Amino acid sequence: MNYDKSFQESARLGLEELSKQSPVTLEQARLQVQRLRNQNKSAIRKKKVLTK
Repeated sequence: MNYDKSFQESARLGLEELSKQSPVTLEQARLQVQRLRNQNKSAIRKKKVLTK
């Protein structure tokens, strides 16, 4: 991580990167959230099985 950047510089660079991404529909965002939730549940189950 580069600690030489100011907060404003870091925020500006982040906004530039976001502006380069293609727009996402609400439905695409919902599907992504659902997919991430399912992956997280699966990872938690695997972790519980491994720790027993």
